[in-house]
Amino acid sequence: MKVKLLTTISFFTYQFSISQTEKLLRGKVVSQENALQNVEVINKTAKTSTRTNELGEFSILAKEQDSVLFFSKDYLFTRLKLTLKDLEKSHLIVEMTPKAEELDNVIVSRSVFNKNELKNIANNKEEINKIKIRKQFDDVTTKVNVYDGTIKNAINYNYPIFDKPKKKIEPLDDRFRKLIIASCPPDFFLKNLEITSEEKELFIKFCDIDPKSKTLLEHPNVLALMDFLYAKNEEFKKL
Repeated sequence: MKVKLLTTISFFTYQFSISQTEKLLRGKVVSQENALQNVEVINKTAKTSTRTNELGEFSILAKEQDSVLFFSKDYLFTRLKLTLKDLEKSHLIVEMTPKAEELDNVIVSRSVFNKNELKNIANNKEEINKIKIRKQFDDVTTKVNVYDGTIKNAINYNYPIFDKPKKKIEPLDDRFRKLIIASCPPDFFLKNLEITSEEKELFIKFCDIDPKSKTLLEHPNVLALMDFLYAKNEEFKKL
């Protein structure tokens, strides 16, 4: 009985020592089966980092329960909490999702006539004459100056309608909010910070008030931003 007990204790002690020992984690970062180069790989727990090579491969020291972050400006932020199975793998594959491209303006144009209408007009002399007459009319009217009742070279006087000038509305500085959205995945607030969608905007404003947020804007760093958000979350929960 004592032998079995000692064997059991030794086994669990061995497993615990393995889980607490750092191992060299090797892996590859891909997106849609394409290797991603220069992805920042950060071991948030150990405060160490590295980057992927031209083949998307990386190696970093880590242990079980370490939080590893993967960051690239063109892809959604990815977080991985390491398990013993992850460490036992010879080559860990990490999939990243591309960010959706935002289009400032979308202009959709279409022809006034479709192909069938153009074909009908081309075979109709009366319609062709109408188009010619309309074009001649437009050319003539654009060259005629119509008197609009104004006096040339008259002195202009401008009188303000209101005594007080209008206040200039300054746009809100949402640079810090854009930095958070660009650096954090959509479910980061709910899963990692346990902040609901109703509290999200209030929390971002709470962080933006802190002068340290301006420092992060001047020197963006994913690891520093994560530490800042976790620290502010503790303060936010106490309110």
